Parts: sequence; structure tokens; C-alpha cells
Amino acid sequence: MSRSTHTTAAVVVLGALFFLFGFVTWLNGTLIPYLKIACELTTSQALWIPFAFYISYFFLSLPSAYILERTGLKKGMMLGLFVMAVGAILFVPAAGVRSFPMFLTGLFIIGTGLALLQTAINPYVTVVGPIESAAARISIMGICNKIAGVLAPIILSSVILADADQLTSDLASLDAAARMVRLDELAGRVVVPYTLMAGVLVGLGLLVRFSPLPELEVEKDAEQAEGSLLAYPRLVWGVLALFLYVGVEVMAGDTIGLYGESLGVPLSNAKYFTALTLIAMVVGYVIGNLTIPRFISQSQALVVTTAVGVVFTVIAILVPATLLVRIPFVDLGNFSIIELTVPLTVVFIALLGLANALVWPAIWPLAIHGLGKHTRTGSALLVMAIVGGAILPKVYGALAESSVGYQHAYWMMVPCYLFMLWYGLKGSRILRW
Repeated sequence: MSRSTHTTAAVVVLGALFFLFGFVTWLNGTLIPYLKIACELTTSQALWIPFAFYISYFFLSLPSAYILERTGLKKGMMLGLFVMAVGAILFVPAAGVRSFPMFLTGLFIIGTGLALLQTAINPYVTVVGPIESAAARISIMGICNKIAGVLAPIILSSVILADADQLTSDLASLDAAARMVRLDELAGRVVVPYTLMAGVLVGLGLLVRFSPLPELEVEKDAEQAEGSLLAYPRLVWGVLALFLYVGVEVMAGDTIGLYGESLGVPLSNAKYFTALTLIAMVVGYVIGNLTIPRFISQSQALVVTTAVGVVFTVIAILVPATLLVRIPFVDLGNFSIIELTVPLTVVFIALLGLANALVWPAIWPLAIHGLGKHTRTGSALLVMAIVGGAILPKVYGALAESSVGYQHAYWMMVPCYLFMLWYGLKGSRILRW
């Protein structure tokens, strides 16, 4: 089979996988307000949801490299999908007893499966074609991922939070016994969607295992790899840059609903805010796919988008929370067009999706370029950096509930974007310490 045929087959199959991964990942934006109600949580407690999901990458990323050495990429992908299915089905007993720790365990298991998949797939997408167009290929994967991310919170919220405002009002007026009955009913709403998800994950795992997708070996780069991974500054700084990036990406997508609620936006509107962030990311990925590397290099894209991230964050913090805009929105759950009333500050948090879209596909190939025989392990370290999605949102939650407040807690994103900006300008060009 020719290299071009390998590339085409990989893009089609991996695109389908990235769509499913995005759907699973960005359900967290809906699970946060949902489990906050169902399990009676504070904001800080609810942000254990992304923590449990993303912390799994820290524990499994390096072991994933060893597992893939033993199984190969295709069997490794199948195993990752099966692990995710186990995590999804755990939501059924968790809903039955309304156990927040059990929900978190299910999310952790789903995350471990995704860690294995990310370790296999990202270098696959990178090495399957020329390094110069790696960002474009990752952008295609990103489009599939984020389109699923747009759909996921809309579809899930239409099932589990369809009566969000009425539910909130009823819970405030019910006595203790009736309240427990209503919360148990609410918790049970996740059983059907997560059972279906588990079935799809198992089916997709079998499809990947018996697909014609070829096995690929990670090829050595033209530059000879010497010494340990720590001898490569562009990788070390790239890991830190991705840690910060995933943190701000998850903050923009998963805290935006909580932020909207803190400003008085009803949950019936706020439940769609994660989708707004993902729509902005889809637009960013399309722009990246059209422009990289034809008109702009990977490092230039990184510089531009992170600078935009700084600007949007500062505007979101400084603009008065009382300024409102109306946004038409397609509610896929009810197949209707609705009008969302959104504080302008929330709009700029959502627009961070546009700024974030090209960061991952720009940092990844820059960080692993020149690693040669260390490419697979270097990729595992980069996947481990996804733990930023666990830690930074928790820091935001602590600041939001303190005297800092929800809006000014976003100041923590500014130095994150500035470091990524530095990486694009200089850090990715440092070849030796």
C-alpha cells in the first residue's frame, strides 16, 4: 500500500475516532451543572469532574507508550476504546445510588482510555505525512473533534437538563423527602445515554481492530536523537506549553456555564455556553486547515492565536457584566432556533475557543520535531501535559469562590497565554540548553 493511501485511510478512520473522542470529552461541560444539582455540590466540588477526567492522563501517558510497544497501534486503539466503554457503563450504578465518587471513577476510567488513544493517534497523525503539513492534518482531526464537541452538550443537555429552570425552581420549594425523589429521578437520566455510549465504544473498538488501517512505525527524524528527552528544550518547554494550553482550553469550555450562572443567567441558557466555545473552536480549526502551511507557519499561527487569547481574556475580565447581547442558536434537542441572552463578558470567554483552536496542532509538531527514536515517548510526555485540564480549572474554582470572584479569576489565563506566545516566538527554536 502506498504512503498516500496510508494517509487517506488514516485520515478517514482517525477522523471518525476523533469525532467520538470529542463527543465524550466535551460532555463534561454539561455534566458539571448537571451533577452539581443531582449530587448537591458547590462550584469547587463540581470542578472535580474535569479533574477526575484529565488527571488520568498523568497516570497513564507514560505507561501508554509501553502498552503500545506491546500491542501495536491498532490493538492499542481498540483497548483504549474498550476501557472507555467500562467507564461509561459505570455511570449506570453511579446513577442508581447517586454517588458522586462513582461518577468520578467512571470519568477517570474514560480518561485513561483516552490517554491510551491520544498516545497512539497523535504521533500517527503527525508521522503519516510530511512534518510541514502536520498541523493541517491535526486541524482536520480537531474539526471532527470540536464538531462533536458542539453537538455533545446540546444533545446531552436536551436529555438530562431539558427542564433546567423548572427543575431548579422545584428543588428550592420541595421538602426533604420529595427533594430526594426528584434528585434520584434526575440522576437516572444519564443511564440511557451512557449505556448507548458504551455500546458504541465497544463497536468502534472492534471496527478499528478489523479495519484495513495499517500499522505505522514512528520514523526517525532527519536530525539524530541523542541523549535523554530532557536534552531537548523544545520538548520540555512544549510539555509546559501544552499543560497551560489544555488548562485554559478546559476553563473556556467547562467553566463558562458556571460563570454565566454566577452572573444570573438561567441554566436553560447557560447549558448551551460550552457549545458556543466549541463553535468558536471549529471556526478556528477551519481557518488553520486553510492557512497552515500555505500562508502561515506553525510557529506563526501559535504566536497570533495566543496573542488573541491574551486580548480576549483581558476584554472578558474588564467588560461590565451587565452588558448583554442576543445570539440566535439552533437547539438540536428541540429542532428549533432559540435566542440566547448572553453577557458580553461570556461571549469573549466563548471566543477563546477561536484563540485556542490552533494551539495544540501548532505546539505538538514543534515539540516532537527532531526527537527521532524518542518520538513515541516524547509524545507520551506531551499527552501527560493534558493534566493541565485537571489542575487549572480547580485553581479557577478556588479563586472564583474566594474574594477574587468568577470574573477576575480569569486573570490566571493571561500568563498562560503569554508563555505559549513565548514558546511560539522563541521556546520552540531552542535546540540545546
